[in-house]
Amino acid sequence: MVLFQGFDSLTVAGADGGPVRVRRAGEGPPLLLLHGFPQTHAMWHAVAPLLAAEFTVVATDLRGYGESVRTVPAGDGPSPYSKRAMAGDLVRVMGELGFDRFDVAGHDRGARCAYRLALDHPQRVGRLAVLDVVPTADALDAVDAPGARQLWRWFLMAQPYPVAERMIAGDPETFLFGSHTGLFAPEALAAYRAAAADPAVVHAICEDYRAMFGPDLEQDRADLRAGRRIEAPVLALWGKRSHTEQRHDVLAVWRRWAHDVRGRALDCGHFLPEEAPAETYAELRSFFAEAATG
Repeated sequence: MVLFQGFDSLTVAGADGGPVRVRRAGEGPPLLLLHGFPQTHAMWHAVAPLLAAEFTVVATDLRGYGESVRTVPAGDGPSPYSKRAMAGDLVRVMGELGFDRFDVAGHDRGARCAYRLALDHPQRVGRLAVLDVVPTADALDAVDAPGARQLWRWFLMAQPYPVAERMIAGDPETFLFGSHTGLFAPEALAAYRAAAADPAVVHAICEDYRAMFGPDLEQDRADLRAGRRIEAPVLALWGKRSHTEQRHDVLAVWRRWAHDVRGRALDCGHFLPEEAPAETYAELRSFFAEAATG
C-alpha cells in the first residue's frame, strides 16, 4: 500500500524558517490535520484521502517530528517546542499555501497544538476538532497515582536533558510504541520507526513534553485566569477504551474552554484515525461540512 496517493508532497518554511513537511490534496474548504505522539502525518493515511474528496486537506509533521526536524542545541529549554511556537508554524504554512482561515483537526499532541492555535489565532480557525485529549492544564490537574502510572511517559520525557534521550536510545521501540505496533498499518509504522531512529527527532519529542510542563501549562493557566475561550465550534472525539474516557468527563471539560462543544466516544482506544478510521472520517466530515453548507 502506498500512503497518500494523489497528494502533493512539499516542504514549507515555518515561523522560524525551519522546514515543515506537508502533504496536500483536494480543492474544497481548507482543513489542516495534525498528528500525535509518537507518530507523523502518516497517521492520517486512512482518513485524509476520504476527506480530500470534499476539502483541501493539508497534513503536516509537527515541529521536530517526522521530517519537520529542528536543529536545536540540546538542553536549551522547551520554548521552541511549545504549542504556541508550533501553532505559529502552522499559521505561516497555511498562509503560504493561500489559506488565511481554515478548519483544523488534531489528535493527541496535534490536538494540543490545534486548540492553542484556536486560542492564539481566533481569526484563523473556523472549526476545531480535538481527538482524545483534554487541555493540558486539566490533564495535569487530574493526575493521581493510578494516572501517573498509566501516563508515565509524560513524566519521564519531561525530565531535564539528557535523561529521557539516553533511556529512549536504549530501546526506542519499546519506549515509543510499546504494545501498540499492531494497531498501525505497516507502511505507517515504518514511517514512525524511521523518524524515531533519528536522535534529533527523539530530542524534539522530549522537548515537546518538557514544554507541556512549562510554557504550555503556564499559557493554559493564563487563559483560564483571563477568561479566554475558544471562539470556534469544537468537536471532541475520544476512545471508549482510552485513558481520556477513564479519567475525564470530556465534554464538560471542553465546555470550560469553548462556547460551542459537541462530541462523543468512539468504540476504540487512543488512536482514533487508525483504530476507527471510518467512524473518525464520518464524524469529521459531518462536522466540517456543516460550515460549508451552513
